[in-house]
Amino acid sequence: MSPPTARPFPRFVADAAQEGTITGRFAERLAAEFTAACEPLAADAGSPLSPETIRWFPDRAWGGRVYVPVTARAEEPSVPADAPVGTEPVLVEYFGWVSFVRPAEGESSDFRAKADFTDVTAEDNPDWQVDLSDDVIGAWASEAGRGGDVTLVWGLPLARGAVAATAELDGEVVDQTPVSDGRFTLVAVDAVHGFGDDVYLAVKLWDRRLGLVATESLYDEDA
Repeated sequence: MSPPTARPFPRFVADAAQEGTITGRFAERLAAEFTAACEPLAADAGSPLSPETIRWFPDRAWGGRVYVPVTARAEEPSVPADAPVGTEPVLVEYFGWVSFVRPAEGESSDFRAKADFTDVTAEDNPDWQVDLSDDVIGAWASEAGRGGDVTLVWGLPLARGAVAATAELDGEVVDQTPVSDGRFTLVAVDAVHGFGDDVYLAVKLWDRRLGLVATESLYDEDA
């Protein structure tokens, strides 16, 4: 028996992965949705998406929708439109997700996709221990104006030995998942406000002996 907590953070709000490896006609459908979402970004990115480089991450379901995160590369190195003068061409990375409604029976429907791009990649940052992407997909509201952002987080461990990932708020685990095929997806409330100082997610990677492999914030530490 435990008394009420002063910080009732939501925990384990999303369903575990259900789809397994994304292949076949379903992968083609998701790829078409993501490619269409990337097309308006091509001019600013400097090069369009290369569909052959699409990499799917484990799905997670929240709020009645399934989210499948994705990363991919541009067709050729380029200089993004907003890059400083003198920037060397880079192979831009596109990232985002495709979501849909999965009924108890029948085919999935109501497909949606969101995309963005970055010229900051793991290849240019050898000190990274995990390559993370994230996006806010909803909100959590508590009493007295308290709340936070329901956030989809997906990543590639770059440190050896990672078999599981956790999302933590001030040391409290609020989501966890296996690392599958070198990838993981988490869903957790981030940027929690109203409980004293704002609390932000930390992503941690663990090995088979539950040893800590890496810790990464979603935020630029210099900021």
